[in-house]
Amino acid sequence: MAKKSMIERELKRERLIKKYADMRSKLKKIIKSSTSNDERLNAQKKLQSLPRNSSPVRKRNRCYITGRSKGYYSHFGLCRNKLREIAMRGEIPGLTKSSW
Repeated sequence: MAKKSMIERELKRERLIKKYADMRSKLKKIIKSSTSNDERLNAQKKLQSLPRNSSPVRKRNRCYITGRSKGYYSHFGLCRNKLREIAMRGEIPGLTKSSW
């Protein structure tokens, strides 16, 4: 189980990402399409002034049961440990343990 503080930090990042998503996309569009150096420079400064955690790159995928960040399977939203436990109980349809 991950520390509660780490899980809360990730939730805070998700909220910031949603809050600033429109603003970030508008500023990035200005930076890419702008021909004037002044406009581009102003947009870059505004983008840099936004909170760091509002960037979607900083978000870390976590298991929704334990909060574990490593060994995360994005298709299931689970870490490898919980995925194995749930699969062995047969709770994930279509997923079987491989044997040969």
